[in-house]
Amino acid sequence: MEKFYPLSDIVSLLQRYARGELSPTQLVERIHVEIQHDPDHVWITPLPLESLKYYASQVEAKGMAELPLYGIPFAIKDNIDLAGVPTTAACPAFAYTPSRSATVVRRLMDAGAIPIGKTNLDQFATGLNGTRSPYGACRNAFNRDYISGGSSSGSAVAVAKGQVCFSLGTDTAGSGRVPAAFNNLIGYKPTKGWLSAHGLVPACRSLDTISIFALTAADAARILEVSAGYDAEDIYSRQREEYNFDFGAVSHFRFAVPRRQQLQFFGNLESERLFYEAVASMHTLGGEAIEIDFEPFLEAARLLYEGPWIAERYTAIQSFFESQGDQIIAPIREIISAAKQYSAADAFKGYDQLRRIKQQADQIWQRVDCLLSPTAGTIYSVQAMQQDPIRLNTHLGYYTNFMNLLDYTAVATPAGFQHNGLPFGISLVAPAHQDMPLLHLAHRLQALYSLPLGATGIALPKTHFPDVLQSSQIRIAVCGAHLSGLPLNEQLTTRQGRLITSTTTSSDYKLYALPGQPPQRPGLIRVNENERGFAIELEIWELPARKFGSFVALIPAPLGIGTITLVNGETVQGFLCEHYAIKKATDISHFGGWRNYLQQLAHP
Repeated sequence: MEKFYPLSDIVSLLQRYARGELSPTQLVERIHVEIQHDPDHVWITPLPLESLKYYASQVEAKGMAELPLYGIPFAIKDNIDLAGVPTTAACPAFAYTPSRSATVVRRLMDAGAIPIGKTNLDQFATGLNGTRSPYGACRNAFNRDYISGGSSSGSAVAVAKGQVCFSLGTDTAGSGRVPAAFNNLIGYKPTKGWLSAHGLVPACRSLDTISIFALTAADAARILEVSAGYDAEDIYSRQREEYNFDFGAVSHFRFAVPRRQQLQFFGNLESERLFYEAVASMHTLGGEAIEIDFEPFLEAARLLYEGPWIAERYTAIQSFFESQGDQIIAPIREIISAAKQYSAADAFKGYDQLRRIKQQADQIWQRVDCLLSPTAGTIYSVQAMQQDPIRLNTHLGYYTNFMNLLDYTAVATPAGFQHNGLPFGISLVAPAHQDMPLLHLAHRLQALYSLPLGATGIALPKTHFPDVLQSSQIRIAVCGAHLSGLPLNEQLTTRQGRLITSTTTSSDYKLYALPGQPPQRPGLIRVNENERGFAIELEIWELPARKFGSFVALIPAPLGIGTITLVNGETVQGFLCEHYAIKKATDISHFGGWRNYLQQLAHP
């Protein structure tokens, strides 16, 4: 048996398969040997070699052409079902053996991915540290004395060590993001309902989402495309919507950061330093930092464990809790026991309170494209966590607990290392359905940092972000009263319009000042081949497609929307004028644009 080498990203492994350097069967044989020795308590149930070779042979029989994830090994958090393998939720007395795999697992396997086994977790997915398991405290991939993060502990460490290319976790309060930060990974928490929860042992059913750990943001996007989709068997399943604005693809975007006094690093000066370096990195990518009041987010976060949502954790395992509560480890039993103090009236009060908080929190999206925060303010040793399990775990959720309550999506992204060699991570946050722009931004940030993959020591490969989802935006060129700062610009901004760039038309246009009542408007026309034309200044804006119709309805004759050619040869929809209207208009083309003309009127 050849020596096992840590796995890299998905594309690199597919290239090795294509070159004939490796087969799926050979790979699973090597992985099987590697994970038999498990001092860090990563695995609960690794699959037997016979099962791995069976799955590999099925993949090989179909071939690479049909399978986008041909032979890609992955791990499954042990609260997600894999047919024929016990699901324990890290509680042996609770274990059952499902006859069907979870919907997401099935979709991945249908695409050629090979399950390697079930991974360790904080029992019943309650915790953010990775020490709350009867199967042993899962250890950090960089330093065994430190926590791995949880509750998706084993799933994260398996990827960080290069034992698998990606893994499935879950995320209710941060379980798919905190372990990513502590192990130098991408931790993608999808919009709730994008990934089916059918076949998942619930923690808080209305908030749970299956999450993805990957070595790169591009890999996470590929896994999303295979695994996402509406599932009628999941009552919280949700149709995907197209994104509004790909801030991962533009030269300027706005990102929120909490006020300095609201940032918490719990005494860790290294985390504080690395966070402000991440802010600077976002500036390098074209980001503009906007300081916000973080209190609505913190207030929402407190509801998860200090409000009636704790009762939802109780309902998820109520019968087991009542009949075999002594089999639940002490910190989790203590947390869930608090559910009994809440009434139905408390639940409705909580939902009303959350609704008010969400209205306040959502106001930031009028000003920014995403939010940047630490994923966790600090990291603790295993010993410290076990000595003070509830208080320190609460610290870990400071930046994560609000996410699903407020219906946001998030990507935990590597952001450097402390001087002691432990990773630090930041989180990128956006409203629901902005997943792809967020992953695209994480991809750019990863490329800027260029950190090794997980704990493998393998250099970050140069890969393109997959073109997997079309924007629902429509671009429009404006040349007059809709320009930034002019009277009609609010018709764009109130419809979530965003300025993309300033440019000019090709040099075969003319601009006229039209007569009429204020606000004054210009008329842009394209000239014939034998006429002299000019390059006219424009701004290119983006509008959500659903807002475009109401915007066009405001345009009065003789103006309309047509196709404009830009100086670089591209075409875009924009304001044009009917030729009949220029008979009584003033030719102002020589000014080169409407702003220059207005300045001449103000200072003749």
